[in-house]
Parts: sequence; C-alpha cells; structure tokens
Amino acid sequence: MGNGNEFCRPRLIRFSDCDPAGIVFYPQYFVMLNGLVEDWVNEGLGLSYHGLVAQRRIGLPTVKLEVDFRAVSRMGDQVMLGLAVERLGSRSMTLRVRCFDPADGEVRMQMQQVLVTTSLETHRAVAIPADMRAAIVRNAPELG
Repeated sequence: MGNGNEFCRPRLIRFSDCDPAGIVFYPQYFVMLNGLVEDWVNEGLGLSYHGLVAQRRIGLPTVKLEVDFRAVSRMGDQVMLGLAVERLGSRSMTLRVRCFDPADGEVRMQMQQVLVTTSLETHRAVAIPADMRAAIVRNAPELG
C-alpha cells in the first residue's frame, strides 16, 4: 500500500466531496488530508491530537503547500491517503501527503506540506514537542 514509513488510511470518495462534474472538488482534498494529519498524530504517533491542540495548546498550521493534481477521483472511488515525513526541523516538518489508487498505485494528487508547531496562545513558532519528535523519529529513524 504505502511506501516505507508512510502512514496510510483508506477513504471513500463521497457525494459531498464532488463538484457537478462528478469529480473531487480540489479544496475537498485539503479537508481529507487534514483529517489524515489528525489520524497520523492519534494513531501513527500514538499521541492525542485533541490533547495537543485543546489541552497543550500546540497548533500545527500549514505555512506552505505545493500540490500536483494528476488524475481525477470520482464519487464511489475507494482511494488511499498517505502521509510521510520528509524533513524534521526544530519547529517545522515537511510532509509528503498523497491520494492514490490502492489497486494500481496511480497517484491522484500529491502535495508537499510544511507544518509549523505554534503556541495557540501567542501564535508564534515553538519547538516541536519532545514526545512528538520522538514518535516521528521512532517511525522514521532516518530523520533522527
């Protein structure tokens, strides 16, 4: 399914994801992939996304996106969403996030996304929390 340390989750393309042409309306990919980031923090890293944001007051805003739309996804398609960390900085991380066909591996869309860890009190960048950094490196030792 995924490559190496890629965190993957299946996703059904729903009616609500699509435009009148019957294909995914591109902003819906951003909603789907934001949900994947939450799942990755919860399940892939073994942390609590809710705890990170609501209790610890650490945000993960996107500061940069580079997106390639390669093929259409239609209502009823069963796709796979994948996330891998490409770079781990002191206060930011670069992710490779994609939507692909699990049967043949065809990439429907792919993006490089830079997230910054911020204080939700000051809205300034802060160090990636130690437990989050350790979990990322545990899943992708080459980043340590």
